[in-house]
Amino acid sequence: MRRYPKGYGGERRDPEQVKRDGWREQGVLVIAEDDQRLTWPERELVKQLGSKLYGKRSGKDVCHG
Repeated sequence: MRRYPKGYGGERRDPEQVKRDGWREQGVLVIAEDDQRLTWPERELVKQLGSKLYGKRSGKDVCHG
């Protein structure tokens, strides 16, 4: 049986689990601007924060569904 260093080989973590772990362990929050779990005002706040911190987005046709 072959052993791989942590993070190499084996099973991949679900992207939502990676986001959850990032928040809980590092205080890093990853949010898609079109996340349907958020209300409209919450999505607008995410867009405003992203624009303030990183500038306007050039491609508005990105779907994260």
